[in-house]
Amino acid sequence: MTFHQTIISSRLNVNVDAFHVSREQVTPDCPVNWSVRKVRLHGGRQEGVDLIVVDNGRMKLRIVATRGMNILDAECGDVRLGWDSPVTEVVHPNWIEPDARGGIGWLEGFNEYVARCGLEWFGAPCEDTHHHAPGEAPANNLTLHGKISNLPASEVEVLVQQEAPYRITIRGLVREESLFGPKFALGTEISTVPGESSFRVSDTITNRGSGEEEFCLLYHVNHGTPLLEDGARIVAAATRVTPMTERATEGGVENYAKIGPPTVGYSEQNYMLDLCTDDEGWTRVMLQNAKADRGVSLSWRKAALPCFTIWKNTQPESDGYVTGLEPGTNYPYPRPSERKAGRVMKLASGASHETSIEIAIQPDADAVSATTEDIAALQGDAETTYDSAPPA
Repeated sequence: MTFHQTIISSRLNVNVDAFHVSREQVTPDCPVNWSVRKVRLHGGRQEGVDLIVVDNGRMKLRIVATRGMNILDAECGDVRLGWDSPVTEVVHPNWIEPDARGGIGWLEGFNEYVARCGLEWFGAPCEDTHHHAPGEAPANNLTLHGKISNLPASEVEVLVQQEAPYRITIRGLVREESLFGPKFALGTEISTVPGESSFRVSDTITNRGSGEEEFCLLYHVNHGTPLLEDGARIVAAATRVTPMTERATEGGVENYAKIGPPTVGYSEQNYMLDLCTDDEGWTRVMLQNAKADRGVSLSWRKAALPCFTIWKNTQPESDGYVTGLEPGTNYPYPRPSERKAGRVMKLASGASHETSIEIAIQPDADAVSATTEDIAALQGDAETTYDSAPPA
C-alpha cells in the first residue's frame, strides 16, 4: 500500500498552498518519526517559490519545486550538504535572465546543493547552429548550463510506502519543450527511507518529439563548509585525470583531490576523471573533511553518466567557497566541442534515458574509512594517468 497525494499539477490546475503529512497519519507502525510539508517562500526574488521539506527523522531535505526539482540542501546531525552561495535567496525563475552578462545569467540563481544542468545543452555559453534548418544563417546562442534548473515542475506528488521500509518519494515532472525545438520531459523521483542518512535521485528524460534529439544532463552537486575545508580531500578511483584548462595544471594535476583554504584571487580549476567501476557498472566518489571523520559519497552507474567533472572554486567564503562533484552525460565544454568529441548523447523519438544517484552521508570516521576501502577496491591494481595539459 502507498499513500499518494498530488500537491502541484498544471494538468489539474492545482497548487496546494499548505501541505503536511507525517508518520502518525500514514505509517503509525514506522519506528521513526518523519514528515513532509510544502512551504511557499516570500520576499525579494524568492516570492512565490515552492519548497518541499522532507524530514526522514534523521536527515532533512529541501526540494525546490519551482526550480526544476533541484535540491536546495540537506542536513544530518552536524553535517550539512550545501554551500554558502553569494546568492542568498531561492530565486524564482522569473527573475533569471539567461542572456545576461554574456550568457551567464544562470549564475544569478545558483545556490543549490544539487542543481541539474541541461537538457538541450549545458556547459559554457557558445554559438551553435545544430538546431537550425538548412540554409538558416543565424546562430543559436546557448547560455550557461541550459534551462532545466529555471523551469518549474508541472506535476509534484508525494508518495509514502505504508509498509517497511516506508520509503518517502517526491515525484516531479518538468517539461522543457518548444515549437521548432526539442520536446523533453524530465520525470524525477527524490526518495529517502526514514532513519537513514542517504537519499536517491532517479531521473528519466524522455524525448516527446517526432525525431531524434541530442540531450545533455549534468548534476552540479556542490559542497561547502563544514565538509569543505583546508585539508579536505576527494576520494575517487580513476584511470585518468585530465585538466580542463591550463589553469587546472597549476599546482600539479596529481594534486587535484586536495582542497585548500578560502583564497583571495583564486580562479576555478576543473578536472575530468575517467572512473573505475565494479562488476555491475557502479562507481563511487567521496568528499571527506580534514579529519576524515565526516564525508559524503555519490554512487551511480557509469553507463548512464559516463563523464565526471570536479569543479574546485575555493575562493573566499563571501564569494562562494565551493567544490562541485559532477556526474554527467558529457563534460561541460561548449556543446559544439562535445559533439565533435562524440560525447553528446541522442534520444530517438519516444525513447528515454534513466539515471540514478545515491547520495550518502558518512557520519563518523568508521563510515569514512569503510567508504575509502570500497573506492580503493574499485581502483584495484589499475594505475592512474595524469595528463599534464588539457585536450588539444
